[in-house]
Amino acid sequence: MTTAMKPLLTHELGSLAKPGWRVKAYAGKPLDDRDIEEARSWGERLRVSGYEELLDLLRHAPPDPDERQEVARWSSRYGLRFLESTGLDVVYDGEQRRSEMYQWAVAHANGFEFRGTVRSFDNKYYSKAAVVGPVSLQEPYHKQEFAFLKGLAEADLKIPITGAYTLADWSFDEHYFTETTLLTSTAERKARRTAARRRFILDIARNLIRPNLEALISLGAKWIQIDEPGGSTDPEELDLFTESFNASVEGLDGFFSTHLCFSDYELFFPAIEAMTECQQFVVGFANNDTRELGVSDEARPGYRIIKRFRDLPYRPALGLGVLDIHTDFIEPPELVRDRILYAVEVFGDPDRVHVTPDCGLRTRSWDVSHAKLSNMVQGVELAKRDIGL
Repeated sequence: MTTAMKPLLTHELGSLAKPGWRVKAYAGKPLDDRDIEEARSWGERLRVSGYEELLDLLRHAPPDPDERQEVARWSSRYGLRFLESTGLDVVYDGEQRRSEMYQWAVAHANGFEFRGTVRSFDNKYYSKAAVVGPVSLQEPYHKQEFAFLKGLAEADLKIPITGAYTLADWSFDEHYFTETTLLTSTAERKARRTAARRRFILDIARNLIRPNLEALISLGAKWIQIDEPGGSTDPEELDLFTESFNASVEGLDGFFSTHLCFSDYELFFPAIEAMTECQQFVVGFANNDTRELGVSDEARPGYRIIKRFRDLPYRPALGLGVLDIHTDFIEPPELVRDRILYAVEVFGDPDRVHVTPDCGLRTRSWDVSHAKLSNMVQGVELAKRDIGL
C-alpha cells in the first residue's frame, strides 16, 4: 500500500507562520531576548538537532546575506520537525523558505515582467507581473528546498506548488490578447479573448509547471500538491482550470493533488468531472460547519457537498478539511472524529478519505497550530477505532 492510499491518511496543507526570529533576522532587523527564547524553547520542544548553532547565529544578528540563508534553513528544519511532532503521516516545512506563492514561480519564468505591488488580503502584498512574451521555465524552482528537506525528513514529504490557472489569473496579459479596437462585435472579441486566454494558461501548464514538476520528480518527489486559490475566480473558465491541471501532470510518474481554496464548491461541478489526472482534491469544510458532535446531515452542514466529490467517475481521494484555520478554536478530537465518520459513511471507503486542515495555518500561532494538528491526529485515531481500522 502506498502512503497516499493509506486509510484516513493525515497531512498538512502548506503554510505555517514564520517565527519572529526568522522574520527579523532575514530582514536584517535586531532581535531581542524574547526572540532568542522562542528559538530555544521550540528547538528544545521539537528536538531539533543542533539548534544551539541557531541560537549562536541569532545572538550575532543582524546577519550578513549568507547567514540570512542559514537562518532560513534553520526555520525550514523547525517547520519540518514541528509538523512531524504532531504525528502527521505526510508533511513539508510549512513553506518556511518561501516569501509568496505567486512571485517565486514567476521570478523563475521567462516571458514575465513585474509591474508593481498589489494588496492580496489584510496587509499582505505581492509583486504582480505581466506576461510580455512566450512563457517558459527559466530554471527549476523548489529543487533546492525539496532536496534539503528530503535529507532531513522522517515522515513522507508532499511538496506544494502554485498551479497554472492561478499564475495566469494573478498576472496581467500584455502578450496573448492585446486588442484595443472596438470595431468588431462583442461576441467576436470575447471569442478571441477566450482563445488567447486558453493559450496563456496552457502555455504556463506545459512550459512552466510541467518541466518544474519533472525536475522535482527527478529528485525523488512522489506527491506534489498543486495549489489553485484562483481556481473558481471565473466560473466560466472552470473548463480551463480543469484542462490546465491535466496538461500539467498527464503522463508524469507521481501522485498529484489539488487544493481548492475557500469557495462555493458547487461551482466546480460539473467541470471537474473531466479533471481525471487529479488523484486527490483537498477542500476546506470546517469553517462552514458547527462545533456540535454528531454524524447526521443536520449535525454536519459544512460537509453535505462531499457527496459530489464521492461521485466523481475517476474516484479521487478527498482531503477532508476538519480544522477551521480562521480561528484559535482548538477542535476537540471528538469533533474531528465525527467529521471523519460522517465522510466515511458518505464515501463508504476510508481509503478515499484523507484528513487535513481547511487550509494553511500561517495566520495562527505555533502554539495554536500545534494543538489543532495534534488533536486532528488524535481524532483520526478515535475514528479508526470506531470503524475497526
